[in-house]
Amino acid sequence: MTPASWTLRCSACDTAAGRDRASLCTACGQPLFAQYAPVPKGTPLLDRWDAWRYAPFMPLEVGELPVSLGEGMTPMTEAPVLAAATGVRRLWIKDESQNPTVSFKARGMSAAVTRAKAQGYPGLVVPTAGNAGAALAAYGAAAGMPVRVYAPRTTPRPILDTIEAFGATLVRIEGHIGDAGKLAIAYAAESGYFNVSTLREPYRVEGMKTMGFEMAEQLGWRLPDALVYPTGGGEGTIGIWKAINELMVGGWLPDGAKQPRYVVAQAAGCAPIARAFDANEERATPWVDPVTYASGLRVPSPLGDRLLLRVLRETHGVAGTATEEAIREWTLRLAVATGIDAAPEGGCALSVLRDAVTAGTISADAEVVVFNTGSGASYRA
Repeated sequence: MTPASWTLRCSACDTAAGRDRASLCTACGQPLFAQYAPVPKGTPLLDRWDAWRYAPFMPLEVGELPVSLGEGMTPMTEAPVLAAATGVRRLWIKDESQNPTVSFKARGMSAAVTRAKAQGYPGLVVPTAGNAGAALAAYGAAAGMPVRVYAPRTTPRPILDTIEAFGATLVRIEGHIGDAGKLAIAYAAESGYFNVSTLREPYRVEGMKTMGFEMAEQLGWRLPDALVYPTGGGEGTIGIWKAINELMVGGWLPDGAKQPRYVVAQAAGCAPIARAFDANEERATPWVDPVTYASGLRVPSPLGDRLLLRVLRETHGVAGTATEEAIREWTLRLAVATGIDAAPEGGCALSVLRDAVTAGTISADAEVVVFNTGSGASYRA
């Protein structure tokens, strides 16, 4: 594989870090980003049909093979019935349930585990609201690395069963993912394991950004007017934004192309980003007592809050919420209209889009991509 040339720099203060840095910026405590020399339009992409097709944009060393299970290259299906139901001109569903371990988390874990294995870490640890733990368990098994997962007891049972099926050590806890995160930090310090928490290391977001590359390529190297992403920790939203910036720098998109409007969709029972955006704040206040059955959205204090709010403001975006009733209604509508076994996060995205169109913040003439981030089967006991 042709390696990319990359360095690590802080996403907030631009402080440089060595490639072996596996945690936050030492100067300000914010997430690190991998930064690359521009990849010019026409640079050959790999002749493989998975996320590593975009290896020229990815953190990979000379002669190194990624830890991969065939993640990425998920279908993007036009859904005219849902376009009419939400009130937009055209709508596509980008169906991340087709990934290994049935969620978008597979992408990020492929990139993070690849780097952790290359750097010689003895094992991997993560807190999870569900799908991240299942994905890390699978990619740890593929890499031959032990995995430890901290998960709230309220995590859907099928996801917990999947974690154990891959041989990971599963620790069920009382509380929410923030409590699990504290335990993961402590265990990483004690054991030397690579902490794969959302945005606490720089490489999961590199796998997530492949959704942005795929979306652009599947649309013929152009962009939609808006995209809707159900947002908990935020790495998917941030990753897509990062990818599109990299495509623009390299000249891959039409002249005058600009970022789509980003619609962040959150559950009404856990909406720290939507609340902060509405209040015009720079950071989000932790959400007390997060409650939603869409467990991927049950993230009360996302580390990427500053970046998410930046994305929304830079793209003239929208942040909205959906009630539990609306999430269930639109999840069913998504499934019936498309044949996609959608996770409740996908239903949340459609509900928030419909509200944004009704409010006039998203144009009825818009072309929109909605991300379904996982499988409905994961939520059925």
